Amino acid sequence: MSATERGTPAQSATADREIVISRLIDAPRKLVFEAFTKVRHLSHWWGPEGFTTTTRAFEFRVGGEWDFVMHGPDGTDYQEWISWTELAPPERIAMLHGETRDDPNAFESVLTFAPDGAATRIEMHTVFPTKELRDEAVEKYHALEGGRQTLNSLAAYVADLVRKGAEG
Repeated sequence: MSATERGTPAQSATADREIVISRLIDAPRKLVFEAFTKVRHLSHWWGPEGFTTTTRAFEFRVGGEWDFVMHGPDGTDYQEWISWTELAPPERIAMLHGETRDDPNAFESVLTFAPDGAATRIEMHTVFPTKELRDEAVEKYHALEGGRQTLNSLAAYVADLVRKGAEG
């Protein structure tokens, strides 16, 4: 991080629009990355506790899309859409995430997968178009807790794959 002339850390120009969530996952990076890139895996762990996912279309390539519905535990359906904007296997995924392809409130996320011994440190860095949209995501949709729960679900899922000796 750079420093200002007064010697205090410089703040990112997007800091008030960001959410950053990270977690150490006890599984090899290749497997953790694959769990994010194969629809057969995503349907088992994507979303906060109590949510399920129905995929309508999935094409994992730059410019490809994932069109899906998240089903909340209360029966509410949430239309979701992701377009992959950058792929650097097994290190990085960048995406645009909204409700639909034309969503003016879509946000950008970058996921990094870093080896940490035999484990993987995953970081989700999300930037919203405005501070207000970020605050709404945190306050109304509980984005921080939901993101943590999603990564916990991923960790449990890949741990189960490791126990079964599966590599995907």
